[in-house]
Amino acid sequence: MNSKNAIIYTESTNCQDCYKCIRHCPVKAIQILDGHASIIAEKCIMCGTCVDICPSNAKKIRDDMDILRIMLKRKEKIIISLAPSYKSEFKDISDEMLIKALRDCGFAAVSETALGAQEVTAHVAKMLKETKNEIIISSACPVVVDLIKKHYPEHGSKVTDIYSPLLAHSKMIKEFYGHEYKVVFVGPCIAKKSESDQFKQYIDLVISFDELVGLIEEKEIKISSNANKKDYFFEPQKAMEGVLYPVDGGMIAGLKDNCSVSDADYMSFSGINKIMDILDTLDEEKVNKNLFLELLACDGGCVNGPCTRKSSNIAFKRRSIINNFDSNTTVTKDKPKIDIQGQRIVHPAEISEFTQQEIAKALRSIGKYKIEDQMNCGSCGYDSCIEFAKALLQKKAETSMCVSYMKKLASKKANALLMSMPSGVIIVDEEKKIVESNLRFAQIAGEDIVELFQSKPGLEGANFAKIMSITQYLDSVLETDISIEKDIRYKNSILHIHVFPIESHCLVGVIFQDITEPSTRKEHVINNAQNVIKKNLETVQQIAYLLGENAAESESTLNSIINSFSVDMETDND
Repeated sequence: MNSKNAIIYTESTNCQDCYKCIRHCPVKAIQILDGHASIIAEKCIMCGTCVDICPSNAKKIRDDMDILRIMLKRKEKIIISLAPSYKSEFKDISDEMLIKALRDCGFAAVSETALGAQEVTAHVAKMLKETKNEIIISSACPVVVDLIKKHYPEHGSKVTDIYSPLLAHSKMIKEFYGHEYKVVFVGPCIAKKSESDQFKQYIDLVISFDELVGLIEEKEIKISSNANKKDYFFEPQKAMEGVLYPVDGGMIAGLKDNCSVSDADYMSFSGINKIMDILDTLDEEKVNKNLFLELLACDGGCVNGPCTRKSSNIAFKRRSIINNFDSNTTVTKDKPKIDIQGQRIVHPAEISEFTQQEIAKALRSIGKYKIEDQMNCGSCGYDSCIEFAKALLQKKAETSMCVSYMKKLASKKANALLMSMPSGVIIVDEEKKIVESNLRFAQIAGEDIVELFQSKPGLEGANFAKIMSITQYLDSVLETDISIEKDIRYKNSILHIHVFPIESHCLVGVIFQDITEPSTRKEHVINNAQNVIKKNLETVQQIAYLLGENAAESESTLNSIINSFSVDMETDND
């Protein structure tokens, strides 16, 4: 499993083999090993999808709060870089009230990341004026940058070679206040932790809004309504149009005010799947004018990030951001103030290529021999059987993830075990229809049943009541879930029957033993049954697991055969 030093990791004890993370991961950056999922860091884009959808809360985000507590205890000079989406998380708290609470926690000052966003806007505006007929993609969203650089490297050159708003803001703070000040970013984004890891000279730590709230509560800081704007304000100044960055189209709004509309066509898109659709065919059409693409990984923008409150309506979150921007304020049209050229280093993910023969071999390993076998049920988490086969070849997946294959395997093993048993065995449902039986049961029942068995293997669907008149015992077990053992006369034989529940009130099993056979034959049956237990217990356990049964019950059923025959042997010997 992933190290807890990883930004996103898996608590293996909570991982439940549901493969939901694979189904929802847009880049399939998940590896299954021994039934547990782990993150493939080289492929992960840190969108947080797996964290959001994990039903057992097995996917975790690295907790850096202990580091922050140490920094505060040492009374280090810390400036908060507050993401502009804070307004959608603290909408009932005024700026000065929030700033006072953070100052009371021990932070030296609070500054808006939106100031860095405005610096990014100035740089991009300059780039658009100097560029012609190019497709230009914003570098503001680190998840999108990772997506492109790792999985669409052919489009890597289209991403602006400009810092993200956070990195730009952190550099501004360090240059303005001095490098002795620490910068701690508070926001909705997991991927910002990756920026922090790579640019420690600018970003000292990244925490979420929830973690900040936890810190305020931990320190028993009360949000005071007495905070005044004169004493508590954003430093070094309040941001303007940069506050719109958390909603899709927010960056473009600032660009249009900085550039002539004729400088480029502007488009904004949000949501990983939509962005991937765009990237898949981005080069199919040429542009005769700059095309600027503002791409945000989270649907609706940063206000819907993985570390935001999901209970709040995204429409109202968006409104809180827009209302935070005073449209009467003069938009900044400053030239770039600091050098923010450059990006976080991202290496392309390794792309594995396989031959048709290799893929066909992998498909055969899960029982897919023909096109018709590739029913693409999606239970493994992959979009097609071929994609799953490729994952098998990459050692990212296990054959046990294929439900159809495991069902067939379980059925084959169960049938093999059933047919090898020396006694007659049937499984009957609540309507007295035979679900499964072995040949030995047909032989005990008579030649006409053997003929029926040969034409309909397992006698599936046959009416048991028309074969034997012992349905009263089956009814009793179906009703009470209590096993019954009886000796009954059937034709010219005496049968010892053991009726036992399989699924409560739904399925029962019956074992038939012909106790009129010679004792030597009985001894041979005992030895066979013991051999079944010895050689096939592991198989039984696997079958029982796959079928949702308890392996111990399966072993008990086999033992009952031995015990029953052993009693008969002792009686005969007496």
